[in-house]
This record gives sequence, C-alpha cells and structure tokens, in this order.
Amino acid sequence: MEEQKDVTMKEFIESIEKSMRKINKGDVVKGTVISLNDEEVLVNIGYMSDGVVPKNELTFEGEVNPHDILKAGEEIFVYILEINDGEGNVLLSKKRADVVKNWDDLEEAFEKKSVLTVKVKEGVKGGVIAFIKGIRAFIPASQISTQYIDNLNNFVGEELKARIIEFDKDKEKLVLSSKEIQLEEKEKSKEKTWNSIKVGEKVSGKVTKLMKYGAFVDLGGVEGLIHINDLSWKKVNKPEEILSAGDEVEVFITDLDRSKNRISLALKDVKDDPWKNVKYKTGEILEGKVVRLLEFGAIVELEDGIEGLVHISEISDDRILKVDDVLKLGDKVKVKVIDINNEGKKISLSIKNASNPYEEELKKFNDTEEGFTIGELFKDLFK
Repeated sequence: MEEQKDVTMKEFIESIEKSMRKINKGDVVKGTVISLNDEEVLVNIGYMSDGVVPKNELTFEGEVNPHDILKAGEEIFVYILEINDGEGNVLLSKKRADVVKNWDDLEEAFEKKSVLTVKVKEGVKGGVIAFIKGIRAFIPASQISTQYIDNLNNFVGEELKARIIEFDKDKEKLVLSSKEIQLEEKEKSKEKTWNSIKVGEKVSGKVTKLMKYGAFVDLGGVEGLIHINDLSWKKVNKPEEILSAGDEVEVFITDLDRSKNRISLALKDVKDDPWKNVKYKTGEILEGKVVRLLEFGAIVELEDGIEGLVHISEISDDRILKVDDVLKLGDKVKVKVIDINNEGKKISLSIKNASNPYEEELKKFNDTEEGFTIGELFKDLFK
C-alpha cells in the first residue's frame, strides 16, 4: 500500500514536470503578467517558477514606471536572461523579446518596402544612427535628404520617414533611406501640381533661388521661373532688388510646357499693366530718366513701367559715336514723342527735337520761298 502511494506521488511529480514548459537561456516565450510594482513585473511563463522582469528590461525608451506600460492579466513576450536569478525566479527581459519579434516585423517591412518612422540618435562618420523598435539602423549621408547636407548632427533628435534598403538579420545589419521616400513624395506632389495649375491662374509659391536672369519659385514639387522682365512693371536690374530666397510669393502662370517641364511665371499683375492707361500723344514733350545705355541709343523711363527708346540719331544734331559720350545713367532729359505703338508697347523718342519744340515750324519757314514774319508764322500758337 505504501509502495502504491510512492508510485502515485512519483507519477504525479512526473506529470507536473511534463506539463511544465522546457525553457532555455535565450528563448522567447509568451507569458501572463501576474502582478507589478514600481521596480519589477512578475510573469507566469508556464514554468515551475515565475519570471521577473526588472523595470530596466521593460523598454529601450529609458526609465519608465511598469504601471505605465503593463497591467495585470496582460499577455507579453519575454526573453529568458537567466533560468535562476539567485532567488529561484527566472530573470526575464521584455525589451529584448521585443527586439527579436521586431526583427521579424522589419523583415516583413523590408519585403513589402514599407515606409517607417525612425528617430535619429547620433551622427557618425558617413551618416547617422537611428533606432526603430529598439533596433539600431544606419542611414548613409547620401540617403538622408535630396538636398546637400552641411552638418549631419542637425538631424539628431529628428524623426524621419525611411525605407529599409539593406536587411541582414543574422548580422543585425539594417540600412535605411530617407531620400528615397522624399523623392517619391516630391514626384507625387509634382504630378498633383501639374494636374491642378492653368495658364492665367494666381498661385502661391516659395522662392528657391535667384539667378541673374530671374527667380525660381517652388509651386509644390515643381519649379517655375519668373523672368527678370516679369518681376515688376518697373525696371529691375537684378532679382535681389525685388525678392530673396525663401520668400513666400503669389505669382501668375503665364505659360506651361509639360513636355519640357517648364513653367513661366510673373510676379507683376497683368491687370496693373501701365500701358493700358498710356495717354501720350505724338509730338508731346515729356521729361524722363535715362535707365539704360545701348550701342544704338538710350532707354528713357517716362513713368513706372513705361519706357521709350531714343535712337542715337535722335540724341543730338551733332554726330555721336558713343551714346555714353553724351548721356549718363540717371540723367534727367526732355524728350519728344515721335511714335507710339501700344500693341507692341514701344515708344520712339527724340531728345534733340525736344530741345526746340518749334523745330518743325522753323523748318517749314526755312523751306518756304516767300517770307513771313514771326508773328504770322506762329499766329495760331498765340491765339
């Protein structure tokens, strides 16, 4: 009878041992949170003794309170650090189990080319280090941005959208590219912009760079050019007089050529065209300012946005070889309107005739065989 009891007890112990999970150091197992306090979490892992997760093994996010991330009854994956922590408990780590599981998730993300969000931890030679789900990843300098990067440390602490471009679980190698995502987003934005803009529309943009011939404006993934002549109705010598890189501007679309990826813009409003209100008459004497000197003449500004040409032959009765022998930039001069072409927005002027408004009448007098008195010649002027 005593022997039968011994056999029964032995069988009972064996049955318990068989029901217990076999665990090894380095295994990842599922367990249930039994209880937790400010320092550790007690977990039932189906073993003869429970497991303990110290709070420093809960997460890679630094110092945390176990109550903030877990609760009793919750199922979690844990990594076996030690079978016996010295007090009869199994020493566990949740954060290391997460890493093992996260490698599997990242492998899937690599295969699907998913977009991930990572936080840059530090700048190193040739790139930056980021962490994603507790796993260290490297972003080469050439894969951080579509733009030139002067200082990689400027990205420390920043969150970036990235894609895995190299994955090796055995070597724990993870290489990411943020540039790839930026290029894709830029292409989508570019396509959206091309499909939405029309000639004549007024749109918002940002000045990206200034050149001697004009300014480039980003309209949303695609750039347009404001030629220097379309910056203002006034004379502009260089774009810096009107704009600076980074300026937010509203511009008019004047021309589109998608085949050449070309957009022409104007900062000046066509409705403000000063030529619409030009009321000059042929023969009228005006005052203007010399704004440009050319080989064949001078450009004289009559008012904002309205300029006329004084041909070299109309500067003086004397023979002139070089315009700048007679005129200088900024000179105030009197000019006579010789011809007006409103459609072509051109005015022909004369300086030499403006100095003698009665030249035509005097010429008639000199060409007439019969003599007339001055009073008779200008009688209509004195009425």
